[in-house]
Amino acid sequence: MTDHLPPAAPTAPTPPSPVRSLAPFGVPVFRVLWIAGLVSNIGSWMQTVGAQWLLVDSHSSPAVIALVQTASAAPVLLLAIPAGVIGELLDRRRILIVSQVAQFAVVTVLVVLTWLGETTPAVLLIVTFILGACAAVQLPSYQAIIPDVVPSPMIPAAASLSSVGVNIARAIGPAVAGLVVAQLGVTAVFIANAVSFGFFLVVLLLWRGYRPPPSRPEPFLDATRAGLRYVRHAGIVRRYYARLLLFLLPANALWALLPVLASGRFGLDAGGYGLMLGALGAGSIVGALILPSLRRRAGAGGTIMIAFLLYGVACAALPLIPSIWVALVALILAGMGWIGVLATFNGTVQAFLPPWVRTRGLSVYQLVLFGGTAAGAALAGLLGGMVGSVVVVVVAGACVIALGLVQLVWRLPSTEGIGRAIVTADGVHDGDGASIDPDSPVVVVIRYVIPDDALPEFLATMAQLRESRRRTGARMWRLLQDPLSPGSYSETYSFGTWREHDSQVRARTTAYDEQLSERARTLSAAPVVVAHYLVAEVPSGTRRAR
Repeated sequence: MTDHLPPAAPTAPTPPSPVRSLAPFGVPVFRVLWIAGLVSNIGSWMQTVGAQWLLVDSHSSPAVIALVQTASAAPVLLLAIPAGVIGELLDRRRILIVSQVAQFAVVTVLVVLTWLGETTPAVLLIVTFILGACAAVQLPSYQAIIPDVVPSPMIPAAASLSSVGVNIARAIGPAVAGLVVAQLGVTAVFIANAVSFGFFLVVLLLWRGYRPPPSRPEPFLDATRAGLRYVRHAGIVRRYYARLLLFLLPANALWALLPVLASGRFGLDAGGYGLMLGALGAGSIVGALILPSLRRRAGAGGTIMIAFLLYGVACAALPLIPSIWVALVALILAGMGWIGVLATFNGTVQAFLPPWVRTRGLSVYQLVLFGGTAAGAALAGLLGGMVGSVVVVVVAGACVIALGLVQLVWRLPSTEGIGRAIVTADGVHDGDGASIDPDSPVVVVIRYVIPDDALPEFLATMAQLRESRRRTGARMWRLLQDPLSPGSYSETYSFGTWREHDSQVRARTTAYDEQLSERARTLSAAPVVVAHYLVAEVPSGTRRAR
């Protein structure tokens, strides 16, 4: 089933104006937020290295040292979905402010304890988990705030720049942390992280012009179910997330086993490993600069295919290269492929998700990203111990190449031309329902009279409309046929509450959804009849039925 509608008549769409790679930096708010995010991410990577070094210095076991990464990533897997709901219902800027305050306070306590020599492995892991939890809460809000501050055509480029910032921090943070630890000690690393949170906090406090997009109040559990229901029934989003997960599982072998390749295959020390990370970061920057031009020429699907192939070839070739200098070139190409994949997925999904569910949809993206990263790294480590790191990285690269070639026959759907603006649904809602209890369950019944010659098109439209109703809130959907009245069909779908139905009509229906409804209505030979039914309370009987 496709998510596209064929055009009603031939059109000649005006091609979008080219968006330069660095165009989002022309938006002052985005520019400042990007710098603040970069500084904060560098501080977080320094924090991770400092925590691991402190455990090494205290002669902790390798298992405990490895738990630092687990304690940092686990909260994202646990809190991604609730964090998306919170970011949808509350002011995103305030969420970021509270998160920065909490992280600044926690790291300040860690600085004091470390200065006094009281930081035990248990304390360090608890602090790492709390910082990971704060990051998990703010991630969906930070990602969703980008479309709030840049024009729609700039969203993919802005997402690309955000991904570049993350990769720059990933390359710079550990190297800077190593220098700071060697010269000033672990406490100085924790102080630097606290300063990074403080800097981000000041930026947010000085940003007074943010106006959050309008949102309709919803109970937390209802909002959670609505977000998951949307992703489940949004075919385009679901396919993009599935393809991203398939990429992450093999692709993370390179990141997970790069330290082993650096020391074992190339005989490098910590400085050499930092150089390899720097090459990946440099590739990310170059990739981000050429990405908008590539997207204009190849589209999102073509860009992802090229990025898959580039990353896969570089990954497969790296362990077989005898020269470190040639290996650095391969890592630059891998960085270009990596940013091409992540930024294109992220930017495409950000631009496609409707405003009412954007943060919740991005929380699922974070779940896929971190879950795929954790699973891929763990799998690579397990297989590396069995067959060797060189074999694992080469095979992983071959898998990514195969995924790129699959794109030739199993294409990702295009998101161009699908109306994402929110509209008020027509022909579905009878009155404003002001006197109805908002918690009352409701069933909507829409009756059509379909001529025989229009039946195939009607049924095809209903298949698409079923997904539209479900992703905008319906919990059940059926198409019924009256056996005594030829051509008479009833579309029936239900909501858990009248509040959900009201939100569907007023805040969740996109132009594309309404286009589907309009097509179904125009196929009816008689005026479409819409009826709403609430659950009637039947008193419990006091006598046994006979």
